[in-house]
Amino acid sequence: MIKNIVEIKKEYLLAEVQKLKNSGYRFVTASCVDLGTEFMIYYHFDKDTEMKHLKITSSKEQEIPSISEIYFAGALPENEMKDLFGMKIKGLVLDYGGKFMITSDVDAAPFSKQTQG
Repeated sequence: MIKNIVEIKKEYLLAEVQKLKNSGYRFVTASCVDLGTEFMIYYHFDKDTEMKHLKITSSKEQEIPSISEIYFAGALPENEMKDLFGMKIKGLVLDYGGKFMITSDVDAAPFSKQTQG
Protein backbone atom coordinates (compact mmCIF):
# COMPACT_ATOMS: atom_id res chain seq x y z
CA MET A 1 0.00 0.00 0.00
CA ILE A 2 1.27 3.44 -0.90
CA LYS A 3 1.22 5.89 1.99
CA ASN A 4 1.07 9.68 1.87
CA ILE A 5 -1.13 9.92 -1.24
CA VAL A 6 -2.86 13.23 -1.85
CA GLU A 7 -5.60 12.99 -4.47
CA ILE A 8 -6.13 16.26 -6.30
CA LYS A 9 -7.96 17.53 -9.36
CA LYS A 10 -5.71 17.85 -12.37
CA GLU A 11 -6.46 21.58 -12.48
CA TYR A 12 -4.45 21.94 -9.25
CA LEU A 13 -1.54 19.72 -10.26
CA LEU A 14 0.95 22.47 -11.13
CA ALA A 15 0.15 24.51 -8.02
CA GLU A 16 0.60 21.45 -5.78
CA VAL A 17 3.84 20.44 -7.52
CA GLN A 18 5.18 23.98 -7.09
CA LYS A 19 4.34 23.85 -3.36
CA LEU A 20 6.29 20.60 -3.02
CA LYS A 21 9.29 22.07 -4.83
CA ASN A 22 9.16 25.19 -2.64
CA SER A 23 9.09 22.91 0.42
CA GLY A 24 12.28 21.13 -0.64
CA TYR A 25 10.87 17.95 -2.18
CA ARG A 26 12.66 16.37 -5.10
CA PHE A 27 10.79 14.78 -7.96
CA VAL A 28 11.37 11.01 -8.17
CA THR A 29 9.16 9.78 -11.02
CA ALA A 30 5.60 9.47 -12.28
CA SER A 31 3.56 6.37 -12.98
CA CYS A 32 0.34 5.63 -14.81
CA VAL A 33 -2.46 3.11 -14.44
CA ASP A 34 -4.80 2.62 -17.40
CA LEU A 35 -8.32 2.04 -16.07
CA GLY A 36 -9.87 1.56 -19.50
CA THR A 37 -11.72 4.85 -19.95
CA GLU A 38 -9.40 6.98 -17.83
CA PHE A 39 -5.86 7.24 -16.51
CA MET A 40 -4.79 7.34 -12.90
CA ILE A 41 -1.46 9.17 -12.67
CA TYR A 42 0.81 9.27 -9.64
CA TYR A 43 3.63 11.78 -9.17
CA HIS A 44 6.21 10.65 -6.60
CA PHE A 45 8.33 13.02 -4.49
CA ASP A 46 10.90 12.61 -1.73
CA LYS A 47 12.20 14.79 1.09
CA ASP A 48 14.48 13.46 3.81
CA THR A 49 13.59 9.84 2.87
CA GLU A 50 9.87 10.52 3.24
CA MET A 51 7.81 9.89 0.12
CA LYS A 52 4.78 11.94 -0.87
CA HIS A 53 2.55 11.15 -3.81
CA LEU A 54 0.11 13.25 -5.80
CA LYS A 55 -2.66 11.38 -7.60
CA ILE A 56 -4.81 12.68 -10.43
CA THR A 57 -7.39 10.99 -12.61
CA SER A 58 -8.11 12.05 -16.18
CA SER A 59 -10.27 10.76 -18.98
CA LYS A 60 -8.28 9.49 -21.94
CA GLU A 61 -9.59 12.30 -24.16
CA GLN A 62 -8.44 15.12 -21.89
CA GLU A 63 -5.01 16.68 -21.72
CA ILE A 64 -3.05 16.87 -18.51
CA PRO A 65 -0.51 19.60 -17.77
CA SER A 66 3.17 18.76 -17.81
CA ILE A 67 5.14 19.31 -14.62
CA SER A 68 8.36 19.67 -16.65
CA GLU A 69 8.47 23.47 -16.34
CA ILE A 70 8.71 23.00 -12.57
CA TYR A 71 10.82 19.82 -12.54
CA PHE A 72 12.64 19.40 -15.86
CA ALA A 73 13.14 15.69 -15.10
CA GLY A 74 9.35 15.30 -15.29
CA ALA A 75 9.68 15.39 -19.08
CA LEU A 76 11.14 11.87 -19.08
CA PRO A 77 8.30 9.90 -17.43
CA GLU A 78 5.73 12.16 -19.08
CA ASN A 79 7.14 11.37 -22.54
CA GLU A 80 7.16 7.70 -21.56
CA MET A 81 3.47 7.82 -20.55
CA LYS A 82 2.68 9.67 -23.76
CA ASP A 83 4.42 6.98 -25.85
CA LEU A 84 3.29 3.87 -24.03
CA PHE A 85 -0.25 4.84 -23.01
CA GLY A 86 -1.17 7.50 -25.56
CA MET A 87 -1.67 10.08 -22.82
CA LYS A 88 -2.21 13.68 -23.95
CA ILE A 89 0.21 15.96 -22.11
CA LYS A 90 0.43 19.69 -22.78
CA GLY A 91 3.35 21.96 -22.07
CA LEU A 92 6.23 19.47 -22.17
CA VAL A 93 9.51 21.39 -22.21
CA LEU A 94 11.08 18.50 -24.13
CA ASP A 95 8.55 16.69 -26.32
CA TYR A 96 9.72 13.66 -28.29
CA GLY A 97 6.48 13.63 -30.26
CA GLY A 98 5.62 10.03 -29.43
CA LYS A 99 9.07 8.64 -30.29
CA PHE A 100 10.81 8.63 -26.90
CA MET A 101 10.35 4.94 -26.08
CA ILE A 102 8.94 3.48 -29.28
CA THR A 103 9.86 3.45 -32.94
CA SER A 104 7.72 3.63 -36.05
CA ASP A 105 7.48 -0.17 -36.27
CA VAL A 106 5.69 -0.38 -32.89
CA ASP A 107 1.94 0.11 -32.60
CA ALA A 108 0.97 3.44 -31.08
CA ALA A 109 0.41 3.32 -27.31
CA PRO A 110 1.21 -0.39 -26.81
CA PHE A 111 0.32 -0.33 -23.09
CA SER A 112 -3.06 1.35 -23.56
CA LYS A 113 -6.19 -0.65 -22.85
CA GLN A 114 -8.40 -0.37 -25.87
CA THR A 115 -12.03 0.32 -25.05
CA GLN A 116 -14.90 -1.06 -27.07
CA GLY A 117 -17.39 1.52 -28.38
